[in-house]
Amino acid sequence: MTAVWALLTLWLGLALIASLLSAWLRVSTALTEIIVGTAAQLILGMAFGATVLGIDEPWVKFLAGIGAIVLTFLAGAELDPTVFKKKWKEATALGIVGFVFPFLGCAAAAHYVLGWEVMPSWLGGVALSTTSVAVVYAVMIEYGLNRTEYGKTVLAACFINDLGTVLALGFIFAPFTLHTVIFAVVAVVVFAALPRITPWFFRIFGGRPSEMEIKYLLFCLMGLGALAGWADSEAVLPAYIIGMMLAGTVGRDHALVRRLRALTFGLLTPFYFIRAGAFVSIPALIAAPFAFGFMLIAKMVSKFVGVYPVTRIYKTPNPEAMYTTLLMSTGLTFGTISSLFGLSHGIITQSQYSILVAGVVGSAVIPTLIANAFYFPRHLLPEEPEQESKKPETVTPLREAASGAD
Repeated sequence: MTAVWALLTLWLGLALIASLLSAWLRVSTALTEIIVGTAAQLILGMAFGATVLGIDEPWVKFLAGIGAIVLTFLAGAELDPTVFKKKWKEATALGIVGFVFPFLGCAAAAHYVLGWEVMPSWLGGVALSTTSVAVVYAVMIEYGLNRTEYGKTVLAACFINDLGTVLALGFIFAPFTLHTVIFAVVAVVVFAALPRITPWFFRIFGGRPSEMEIKYLLFCLMGLGALAGWADSEAVLPAYIIGMMLAGTVGRDHALVRRLRALTFGLLTPFYFIRAGAFVSIPALIAAPFAFGFMLIAKMVSKFVGVYPVTRIYKTPNPEAMYTTLLMSTGLTFGTISSLFGLSHGIITQSQYSILVAGVVGSAVIPTLIANAFYFPRHLLPEEPEQESKKPETVTPLREAASGAD
């Protein structure tokens, strides 16, 4: 066990470095964890060998897998059902075009310009079709836009966008067998039952020191995740839908969400994101800088072509129309999950994986910087209470949001 404790210490040290960088740079911790993982594999790999991080150790893969599942669940649980019912047409339209245009555009760009095969091209389209809920949510929280109807509508659109990504990942790359049919039937029954059973279970057994709510949720997530794996699908697919189905129950229990975040961001997701970053090949990016830049541009252009016209159809004026478009051009968690899924299942090569993850990381930073520098809609900021109107305006970023899911 000495080797396991030593390796665990190394990983937790890398996670701590990533968190310090996140606080210093004021960016998502998921982003810094990916970068730290890439740098650690390059530096430590050159010094001590390619296996020094132990990214293929079973227990590392196990913790990383749980982190991806619970993180995806939390992302779905952040949906605001009330706002979605009120603005469902606009949010759905934005989410659909935000997924379809980059999905088709980036897949075509990878196939016809970069010369990728058909399935790697579709995987590239899935990975770059995402919108980063973590980045968008962090920005909304930082400036108070999450309290406005505009901010809640954009977040709802992000959820629809990522739901399309998760469904595409599950249905395009999952083999349709009897296992798939059984998984689909069981999943539909569970999705329909959970919104009815969960509030009752929480009311009867919740609030105990044994944390039965968390055990209950983990039981549901791991059970459907195991069934998805048995059907050769992806475990994040049922996790995201369960999160959305339970948004009215789990999402409104702030104490429960905080405890889940502590477990997820404190222990599990560092293993996922650092491991994902460790698979990025810097030599592959240096050898093909055009491919990385081209795929990033393809994502941003296709997002603009799809999202901006819809914002104008719903009479959204500038600058918030451009601000919405740029925020929905971001990507991080689900883009990384899709890329790692493709690499682990042999759909894409490590070089293609490195290009996609680099493009995903770039999309988490560049559109956000442009949006906040040139198109920030200050007129939509919520008014401060009268007794505080004389105080200077301050910005307090939420630590959980900076660490949160895509």
